Amino acid sequence: MALIFYNNNESSGKLKCTIQQTGRLGFTDATAKQLRLHEVDAVQFARDDQESDTLYLVNDVSKSGPNAFKVCKAGMYYYVNTKHLFEELGLDFESNTIIFDLKREPKYKEMEVYKMTKRELPRKKK
Repeated sequence: MALIFYNNNESSGKLKCTIQQTGRLGFTDATAKQLRLHEVDAVQFARDDQESDTLYLVNDVSKSGPNAFKVCKAGMYYYVNTKHLFEELGLDFESNTIIFDLKREPKYKEMEVYKMTKRELPRKKK
């Protein structure tokens, strides 16, 4: 008999990010660690040419070209200024809480790619 041990992946839960009311995309602490945002200058967003409503986050440490979104940090939290992108996509982040669950996809041209599955809830009134 031989025991095969499972790896303890650092992801302690779902990877997710939320569009804030300001249009910024904020990452949970666990997601920021898994995506290594402390090492990344920028991320990119893409869509599938066959599924136009499917959004992807491309975490490419090595490149930050004209289509890249700068990763910012406020206190202990990471975010990306995405207001104009989400407005262009027609997402109503001011009236709704929009959360994306991230799932790692196979590497695309040596880049880390995460499929963003959208959940939308009415924003709570104050």
